[in-house]
Amino acid sequence: MSAEEWTPDRIKVLIALWEEGLPTSEIGRRMGVTKNAVVGKVHRLGLKQRQSPIRQSSTTGIQPKKVKVAAANAPQADALAHAVVDMPPMPLGEMVRLEELTSSMCCWPEGEPGTETFHFCGQPSIAEKPYCEAHCARAYVKVSKDKKRKKGFEAA
Repeated sequence: MSAEEWTPDRIKVLIALWEEGLPTSEIGRRMGVTKNAVVGKVHRLGLKQRQSPIRQSSTTGIQPKKVKVAAANAPQADALAHAVVDMPPMPLGEMVRLEELTSSMCCWPEGEPGTETFHFCGQPSIAEKPYCEAHCARAYVKVSKDKKRKKGFEAA
């Protein structure tokens, strides 16, 4: 989106939708722009920041998610899903900062960038992957054949 597309009228609409509390993706859809365009413009306008829609635990700020997996890989995938869900939070004394990160360490970011507690996982990474086993299970999710087929029908 070029800067001239943010007319005063479109900015008024953006501000109104933002103040309604709509998600950035919905604002973007309604205005015909990307979510990132909305986020960038909101930031440049200095609009009031809102609470993240991602729930955070009160102790670490990190909330692991369950992983959906294909039935064919059920035993392996089930173990990986449990590894992600059961991952204990890293104690603050073991935080790995960017300057301490090496290529053999998991570079999964944890916490809110710019805060004192922001750090990286730091567990040993899987060969030729940037993440540990648990974070690979979250990052690399295969789409099942049924989902691909359904997506193909929706596009047609």
